[in-house]
Amino acid sequence: MTKSTLITNPLLNLFSSTLIKLPAPSNISTLWNFGSLLTLSLFIQLLSGLLLASVYSANADISFHLITQSMEATNATWLIRSIHANGASLFFFCLYLHIARGMYYSSFYFSHVWMIGVSILLLTMATAFIGYVLPLNQMSYWGASVITNLFSEVPYLGPYIVQFIWGGVSVSTPTLMRFFTFHFILPFMILAMVMAHIMFLHQKGSNNPLGLTSNSLKIYFNQFFSMKDLFGIFALSLIFFILVLHWPLILGDDENFNPADPAVTPRHIQPEWYFLFAYAILRSIPNKLGGVIALTLSILILYTLPYTFMAKMKSTTFYPMNSIMFWSMTTVVILLTWIGMRPVEAPYILTGQYLTLLYFSYFILAPLSQKLWDLL
Repeated sequence: MTKSTLITNPLLNLFSSTLIKLPAPSNISTLWNFGSLLTLSLFIQLLSGLLLASVYSANADISFHLITQSMEATNATWLIRSIHANGASLFFFCLYLHIARGMYYSSFYFSHVWMIGVSILLLTMATAFIGYVLPLNQMSYWGASVITNLFSEVPYLGPYIVQFIWGGVSVSTPTLMRFFTFHFILPFMILAMVMAHIMFLHQKGSNNPLGLTSNSLKIYFNQFFSMKDLFGIFALSLIFFILVLHWPLILGDDENFNPADPAVTPRHIQPEWYFLFAYAILRSIPNKLGGVIALTLSILILYTLPYTFMAKMKSTTFYPMNSIMFWSMTTVVILLTWIGMRPVEAPYILTGQYLTLLYFSYFILAPLSQKLWDLL
């Protein structure tokens, strides 16, 4: 046996055991396809981001005009930027559905996989935010000013943290340099965590709607599930490129066409759609520090799900209240997203406060309902 054979055989065996001959539950549905769709979205963002980085300059005075000129004067920059901007929405769309499926079917029972998944969500949100700031248009400038100023609520160190992030007295060139650096590095950290996520997942295998773990009910991943993934990738890619080529600006804001002006505050500052539910929670709390805490907990509370799970069975599909509470929670998140687009005035303020209370109530009432059902 040659040396090259000794090197390649372990790699082939690893690929065969993790993908081709991976035992997968025979009853998983299309909702389990979003893992592969997220991988596709990540590689779209990595490739388009690397191409955009070659024509970007982290300078507050020229970044907006440089991007505008590149889109108008070159043949492909407009397409690459449209792919990258809408690719972020595609990534979050798949990510939120992936998390929702995990919550509904109790995939958080595999705690290691779930913890890494929530960490990926946090890193993705951070990456998307700092990337949104880089063109330094009117909305991104004021969005960055508002969000980074939240760190001023950190006891004792708050003002120093804000000044360090800004690199001065306001969002400026040093801020863009810091943000561009982290926006370039964080996706590769996400890629590493995705690999760890998949590795832990393949140690125990995927969850399924019934929560069953018997090997007799599993089949090889290839060819049945690999073909389903390829079909999902083809279908989503078709929809995505129709969006990019026909309606590339439909998810953006009109203020993105204006260069940053520190002297003029937009009438209504709002982030991208995938941050609106968290933004609504932030502004629903009258106290600034309380809003920051609520905003942080709205994501960090996902870490608690493996420890608050009280059901005897691994799948909560056997608990009638689980379906009712889950879809109620989904409705609350959609309404919070809508509230985030509304101006800060009555009746939206009070509505946002009620919805915020319902959002956090889910994480308390859902485990209790499972425990009560077991007792009955």
